[in-house]
Amino acid sequence: MNLQAAQEMGLNEAEYQKVVGILKRVPTLTELGMFAVMWSEHCGYKYSRPVLSLFKNYKEAQETGALENAGVIPLDDELGIVFKMESHNHPSAVEPFQGAATGVGGILRDIFTMGARPVANLNSLRFGPLSDVHNRYLFEHVVAGIAHYGNCVGVPTVAGEIAFNPCYSGNPLVNAMAVGVVERKHVASAAAGPAGSPVIYVGSATGKDGIHGATFASVELGPDSESKRPNVQMGDPFTEKLLIEATLEALATGFITGIQDMGAAGLTCSTCEMSAKAGLGMDVEIRKVPLREQDMTSYEIMLSESQERMLCTAIPGRELEVVKVFRKWGLHAEVVGTVTDDGLVRSRDHGNVVAEVPARALTDECPTYYLEATQPDYIDDKQSFDVSMLPAAEELAPPLTPTDCLHRLLDSPNIASKRWVTEQYDSMVQTQTVHLPGADAAVLKIRGAQRGISMKVDGNSRYCYLDPFVGAQIAVVESARNVACTGARPAAVTDNLNFANPEKPTGFWQFRRAVEGIAAATEAFGTPVVSGNVSFYNETPDGPIYPTPTIGMVGIIDDPDRACGAAFVEEGDTIVLLQAYEQVEPGIGGSEYLSVIHGVEAGRPPQVDLQAEKRLQEFLVECIGKGMFASCHDVSDGGLAVTLAECCMLGRVGALVLMNPAAWTEQTTASLLFGEAQGRVVVSLKNEESFEVLKQLAATQQITAHWLGTVGGEFLRIACGTADLISAEVADFSHTWQHAIPSRMETAAL
Repeated sequence: MNLQAAQEMGLNEAEYQKVVGILKRVPTLTELGMFAVMWSEHCGYKYSRPVLSLFKNYKEAQETGALENAGVIPLDDELGIVFKMESHNHPSAVEPFQGAATGVGGILRDIFTMGARPVANLNSLRFGPLSDVHNRYLFEHVVAGIAHYGNCVGVPTVAGEIAFNPCYSGNPLVNAMAVGVVERKHVASAAAGPAGSPVIYVGSATGKDGIHGATFASVELGPDSESKRPNVQMGDPFTEKLLIEATLEALATGFITGIQDMGAAGLTCSTCEMSAKAGLGMDVEIRKVPLREQDMTSYEIMLSESQERMLCTAIPGRELEVVKVFRKWGLHAEVVGTVTDDGLVRSRDHGNVVAEVPARALTDECPTYYLEATQPDYIDDKQSFDVSMLPAAEELAPPLTPTDCLHRLLDSPNIASKRWVTEQYDSMVQTQTVHLPGADAAVLKIRGAQRGISMKVDGNSRYCYLDPFVGAQIAVVESARNVACTGARPAAVTDNLNFANPEKPTGFWQFRRAVEGIAAATEAFGTPVVSGNVSFYNETPDGPIYPTPTIGMVGIIDDPDRACGAAFVEEGDTIVLLQAYEQVEPGIGGSEYLSVIHGVEAGRPPQVDLQAEKRLQEFLVECIGKGMFASCHDVSDGGLAVTLAECCMLGRVGALVLMNPAAWTEQTTASLLFGEAQGRVVVSLKNEESFEVLKQLAATQQITAHWLGTVGGEFLRIACGTADLISAEVADFSHTWQHAIPSRMETAAL
């Protein structure tokens, strides 16, 4: 075995020499493959680990060896919430249906491996413009893959986000999040049982699909990426459903001492990580592994990433009872080895040792690199762009009225209704869903508990492109605000950090600044990052993606029956704008308005005041808990006009909004209507008398309450002084909003 083979697997010369030094000999092919996958960025986090230590919980878990498959936070005294988000970007670029489907399957296994029953799926998706036929193909098949797996496995897909930008052409982002509920005293660990414990393989048989999938995820996409289809796993959601039930039943016996999903790096990952976590080793006979193809080599068996597979250890003498549970569900279950006390993972092929490596060498001794970070040249140019020098929409050719601008924004796939997507998902299976997709955040009423869960996935890559630190903070701020708009207290975060090549100084600078922003925001909010994923090398020969940190926020709502929705409810309700900041800046920099109307992606993203945002979140939770609001919807993409339109369209009712000119003297029409300044929420009240009560209560929290108008009629009319800024039937806006994506997808069939 030589250096060339190591480099073909993704190891550099220094890493190869380190492997030789650890083993004190030349590695076998199987050993080299094991080191290559475990020391890839995808598995080993060799570039991201030093930066991720900015997350307090991650650092503590890393130092104490407490890192598990997913994060856990308490729901109440008895139940816990288990959740995590991971990417399947590269697989989805070359095989979108299976790439997306297996992304869902993999993240679900991280949840039920902890002993939790999965109760919700969420996702965050990014694609290139739908005017391109290949982007439409990727979009259609990614959505189909997510729907197929989630619907068949019986876990509702309840929320998510979808965005489009040319930077994602050929490199879509597919981030899958799953949430589960577990009895806190029965959280399962991934650490192997004591020495002498039997090692049990359960689930599907092993095939040749997915070999070196982790390595594939640790390089840039290029002209040969289509040849990487064999690196993509094939999923079977019906087997996954059986595996969920079998795993939860087997864990309930109390005979399983450790369990882990065979995810990236397959059998290599599970044997090494379970052993290292316990400070032990494993001796496994790979020919006892159920195989789909009998001609598989030891290298292929150890590195295959075939789906729907788990590895567990059991109390000695009780292994057959565990095996019996899985076989009852029609799954493979075989004792393949034993836990040892020598710290070595030893793989045998018909009794002959083909790999013998220290478990911790593959996990804890992965080389760590402190990469150079350089601010990209474009940052200063983009941030110094003076948006005030742009002509008003009325001065364009052809001229656009504010009503025209609102139609164009509602027609933007980034803002348009995602019903074309969400109607393909089963969001009601398990019958715990309170809010259907389309609300600020999903809400579940957990069976057997008084409290409920609210959850949202959020991110804005354009902001992060212009300022990674502020953009990442806004991702945390908006996801927390979305959860608070339902009446839930933001509790904890999982993240998916999608970035370009970290070995390029500009790419690593974007990553580091974004993590610094997330760390600052989550620390201020008291919402720790408890799990997550890093996805690097998201770039093609045409260029890198925008830095795209995605935040999955989970909140706890004391009374899910009081959860608040975004839709205006009844004619006569009073509309109020809650504003957390004393001064509202224009918020045009990096906005959807600037991109859609002027074709410009520049300026500075809106600034955030973390303490003001926290006060706003707490205020919303307090008011919703008291039943004060009929509706609650945050102001974000597209600004106040889009927010009001969405409230009307979701409620199928109009509104008359009369803005006080004195309150908006410093704002242009564009910033007034379409600016994306942070810290703002539109609420409606059941009667006008409630406004004064709300105004006084808000003032105690340094929040301003602006009376805006009244719900009712068939028109959305927004006036300032004597001038009508926007006026059109809600049905017209709704037609634009509902048909934006379907009309573009119909083009794909022509």
